[in-house]
Amino acid sequence: MKKIYLAGFDVFAPDAKQRGAKMKMMCAERGLIGLYPFDNEADNAPDIFAGNCSLIDQADAVIANLNPFRGSEPDSGTCFEVGYAFAKGKIVYGYVADARTLREKLGEQDKDGFSVEDFGLPLNLMLSCAAKIVKGDFAKALAACAAEQA
Repeated sequence: MKKIYLAGFDVFAPDAKQRGAKMKMMCAERGLIGLYPFDNEADNAPDIFAGNCSLIDQADAVIANLNPFRGSEPDSGTCFEVGYAFAKGKIVYGYVADARTLREKLGEQDKDGFSVEDFGLPLNLMLSCAAKIVKGDFAKALAACAAEQA
């Protein structure tokens, strides 16, 4: 069975373990094995980092929650995981609830006057080009992943 690493800020939610269990169950229902960051039982930063990288190494693909977290951008840890997976040759499926372009969401400049890129993409080009962006939730990204990874 194919293994799918489940990346995202869901690990910070009060019900993080339950969310992970549900996502893993949804993977199993599609004949996939979900690898959730909490499968790595480390409790210090270096070991969590190494363990999560190891889980990505074991995966055939990654599904990443790229919705905004603590601001207008995705979680920085998840962004690293997307880049790491891409560099390792993994297929990445990123899901977003709002697939409007960055310019549609933020305008031509952010609140500090920095320009907002205008490539017609829902996320920074480095994420949009590294991942197959799915409009919707985890279930939609999982469906896309399962259809291609079968």
